[in-house]
Amino acid sequence: MAKVFPFRPVTYSAIKDLSTVVAPPYDVLDGAAKSRLIAANPKNIVSVDLPHTPAKELGPKEAYDAAAKLWESWLKDGTLTRAALPTMFVYRQTFKSEDGTRTFKRTGMACCVETVPFGPRKGGGVLPHEETFSGPKQDRLALMTATDTQLSPIFGLHADDQRKATELLSRVIAKRKQPDRTAKTADGTLHELWQVQDSATLREYEEALSAEDIFIADGHHRYNTSLNYLSALESSGAIAPNHPARRCMMVLIGMSDPGLEIRPTHRVLGGMKSYSFDAFIKASADVIRCEPIAGDLHALGAALESASGMGERRFGLWDFASRRGMLAIPAQDDSLAVRFPDKPEAWRDLTVAFCQYVIVERVCQGALNGGEPVKWAFPHTIREVEEIGSGAETGAGGGKNFAQLAVIVRPTPLDAVKKVSRANELMPQKSTFFYPKLATGLFMHSLKA
Repeated sequence: MAKVFPFRPVTYSAIKDLSTVVAPPYDVLDGAAKSRLIAANPKNIVSVDLPHTPAKELGPKEAYDAAAKLWESWLKDGTLTRAALPTMFVYRQTFKSEDGTRTFKRTGMACCVETVPFGPRKGGGVLPHEETFSGPKQDRLALMTATDTQLSPIFGLHADDQRKATELLSRVIAKRKQPDRTAKTADGTLHELWQVQDSATLREYEEALSAEDIFIADGHHRYNTSLNYLSALESSGAIAPNHPARRCMMVLIGMSDPGLEIRPTHRVLGGMKSYSFDAFIKASADVIRCEPIAGDLHALGAALESASGMGERRFGLWDFASRRGMLAIPAQDDSLAVRFPDKPEAWRDLTVAFCQYVIVERVCQGALNGGEPVKWAFPHTIREVEEIGSGAETGAGGGKNFAQLAVIVRPTPLDAVKKVSRANELMPQKSTFFYPKLATGLFMHSLKA
């Protein structure tokens, strides 16, 4: 695989409870959420990591310059320190199921990975599974260039079929018991860190990852940014083989970890010139089979979960204007085969692929919007879909008079992520949501030599 390394992390100084200084990743925050975090502690990492909102596009240069100036001031005044010794962190998250009835623990190792281009490599490579947008990559590159720092870790998966890595992490926790640092985030997740600096454990972890592929679970834009940052350095002159920019900060979690959970990413669509629910149903009559569901959005979500007889490719449709809901399935088996004959079957079976290329592009864009792109929001919960429908701007998108149609989907299976990635294919954007998100601010990676 791309080699793993310890790194000299930048951390908040002399703070064991990091609850007031950590934040969710930049791409799930809006301006209001940022303000709440800063109100609790002006030195919350979000002050640097989210220099402008929304972070879906490049912001003004002054915003990134101000973030860099603030970052440097924290390093100078002792708010932040850089470790003297190479370090990894065992990182455990404890969280509840969406209905609050079960508790999960998910454990990974925070380390650095060799910054190599996406794709298969002899002995293992770094494999993406989703397409990306240009705007967030421009935003993240501007921030990384200004601060010379990787501020938030990328979430990576590896097969861990023999459970060597997972068992090693469990031994570290069992031996040390009490974590070195903790944080509690607003979603109720407990984040715990155990610092690892002894060479024997570091070496054992590196060996456990030997020949493993890394699948990017969350952070495709940030990994692309690390590649672009390194490329810019190399184009400006030779850099050393051990330059920090040749390492990319990740938290690696084995697919055998019992706490690994994927949740759905729904679609809320808007901006369609000729849209009405009746027009949508007419335009989609040859590509989907649907049946009405009585009740509100929550009733539609419950019906989607319980309708196993409709098969794995079922999804929900919700019209905000008439408050009508439908359950739907593709009208034909392997309905993407004609347009995408070279894609693997695992890709063509994805509900999110059908929604992207049939529901969005063919029906909504082609038939109801004159071929022009539609507007998107990507909420993860029914409650968030409701908020966007009411006109709210959330971290997932939205805004006044935005929402027309919601497509409610079920989680993409982990096995599908593995199959599509190993086939060197990409899923549509926002195909997965690995919950919970990793916290930003627990540790950072300086790219200064």
